[in-house]
Amino acid sequence: MKTPNTTLSAVPTTIFTRMSQLAVQYQAVNLGQGFPDTEGPADIVAYAAQALQDQRNQYAPLTGLPELREAVAESNERFYGLKINPTTEVVVTSGATEALAASLTAVINPGDEVVLIEPLYDTYLPMIRLLGAVPKCVRLEPPSWELPLEALKAAFGPKTKAILLNSPMNPAGKVFSHEELSVIADLVREHDVYAICDEVYEHLTFHVKHCPLMTFPGMRERCMRIGSAGKSFSLTGWKVGYVTAPAPLADLIAKAHQLYVFATAPNLQRAVAYGLRKDDAYYQELASSLEERRDLLRDGLHALGFKTLPADGSYFVVADITPLAKGQDDVAFAEWLVREAGVATIPVSAFYDASSAEPPRNLIRFAFCKQPDVLKEALKRLKAALG
Repeated sequence: MKTPNTTLSAVPTTIFTRMSQLAVQYQAVNLGQGFPDTEGPADIVAYAAQALQDQRNQYAPLTGLPELREAVAESNERFYGLKINPTTEVVVTSGATEALAASLTAVINPGDEVVLIEPLYDTYLPMIRLLGAVPKCVRLEPPSWELPLEALKAAFGPKTKAILLNSPMNPAGKVFSHEELSVIADLVREHDVYAICDEVYEHLTFHVKHCPLMTFPGMRERCMRIGSAGKSFSLTGWKVGYVTAPAPLADLIAKAHQLYVFATAPNLQRAVAYGLRKDDAYYQELASSLEERRDLLRDGLHALGFKTLPADGSYFVVADITPLAKGQDDVAFAEWLVREAGVATIPVSAFYDASSAEPPRNLIRFAFCKQPDVLKEALKRLKAALG
């Protein structure tokens, strides 16, 4: 038989699958997978259940139900002062991952280059390569996750079509500063490229404010800003995302969305619209609750001898294993933790381009978006195993 798609064939079984399998095998506390272990707000879930009964269960409009597009536009203005036309500048997608795929498809041609910042969400690289584009990766510098500005500037060139920017960032927990975003905006304008902004953790920041790149001068017409109901409302299984983009780009994103998915469940869209209009207290409590869990886990890891890196947002904290790993690299130590401690994590080397330079081998990622008792149990197990 003829060779199937070579890009997909080259994608190995991921470390995420491997660690999840080991977690089941050893009945481990799973701090590897980045999703909450509690349900989202009961009123949003009830709204979705009720919406199933109102005879509106056929295909939703291609770009999303008007009420959700209006709520997305209102949210943009409420939190960031962005005035968005809900009819022409918002596209509802089946999750933020589909939003990423549709946004990349809208602007990328084979041979284009896309600037990425490592460590990065593992879906980015295969998506870009499936489109025939070339990733140009720039690495944040641990332990402070500093952005190397000269390396970033060098990554832009005549073939650059876009930058894919994730802030707040998975797995690093970094929230890009105003100064860093200003440099990125300057490069986007200078090289006449697009910015695809993965902002799914926009409301999950701790004592720092998330600032969308779209708010910077000259970025309104170049940015595609991606949000996620799964992250904002702890309902990851709903797979409802949304893209805010200037009308010409939103039109192309909608065409890609039509080919990939076409429409998203209408009752869930209506419930997310309801959720986006929650008062500020909801969003403040969401962030403060996660910050408390971050602190619980971080302080516990410090007591065990781990060093942790800054984490100002997202679900994750990264720890340096050097003091405790006895020479093991991140993969070997993470597997040891599952077997001997009964705690699953993710080695951070999985968040780098394997075909590029050697990634750091001394870092592992913990997810703290779990109930406090679960985090305490994980720390108890780690203490028993590490002595």
